[in-house]
Amino acid sequence: MDAYRTIAGSADARITRKRSRFLAFVEPVRSMLDVEERLSDAKRTYHDARHVCSAYRLLVDDQIVELSDDNGEPHGSAGLPMLQQLEKADVLNVLAVVVRYFGGVKLGVGGLVRAYSDAVAAAIEASRTVVRTLETTLRVSFPPAVHGPAMAALHRVGAHVYRIEYDDVAHVRIGLPPSGVAAFMETLAENTGGQATVEVIA
Repeated sequence: MDAYRTIAGSADARITRKRSRFLAFVEPVRSMLDVEERLSDAKRTYHDARHVCSAYRLLVDDQIVELSDDNGEPHGSAGLPMLQQLEKADVLNVLAVVVRYFGGVKLGVGGLVRAYSDAVAAAIEASRTVVRTLETTLRVSFPPAVHGPAMAALHRVGAHVYRIEYDDVAHVRIGLPPSGVAAFMETLAENTGGQATVEVIA
């Protein structure tokens, strides 16, 4: 994966179903720590609400991690439909929270599914989606004898060169789309006869 869709900033929406109020929030997150902190803040802020349900999708080490929480609502009636809206929007690194203030009339499982789903869909619609590109940072080292072929390999794959340092050997810090790393390393090895080394920085 070289890029992913996310939201540029926080957004919210409010809907009412049979006197129950649903306050939906979507916000960008980068880690599980972000998720935990935002959820803790929401539960503290809306401590008087009947339910504070959530769902998130995170990109962690090139893997998609997703989870939902019904927070006391019937199983599968809140968190899962919220998560499905994030999946439908194809966004990552996003946390959705829906706060429900019970209005005294039960909605039934079907009604809850529609309410939580619609609330998150409205919040996503209110947000601005953006595409974030991913980049793997590498440190390439090679002796002066293969400087030309090594640099040719860098340029062939369109690497973003950040810094070049010289001592006994050259050290070049570059950035590449994740999908291009394997092909670059193969080209570099061929061009330099295996005299170059590559270290993944991030």
